[in-house]
Amino acid sequence: MDKKIINNIEKALDEIRPFLQSDGGNIELVDVKNDTVKVRLLGNCIDCSVNQMTLKNGVEMTIKKHAPSIQKVINVE
Repeated sequence: MDKKIINNIEKALDEIRPFLQSDGGNIELVDVKNDTVKVRLLGNCIDCSVNQMTLKNGVEMTIKKHAPSIQKVINVE
């Protein structure tokens, strides 16, 4: 995968992290394949009842803003 895309994804995650950390969670980039980003939610985000909503509405939207070629973001355990 293109280093520029990975850098843009990391920028997006850096933008999101303070919100997750304020609730005792975090996120890490696991892999990027084709147009799909795999992330791992950490800390309180693992058991949070709204983590799928956070993933779609927050994480995916922010990553797509920074890296428009990305189509999907999924959480892996």
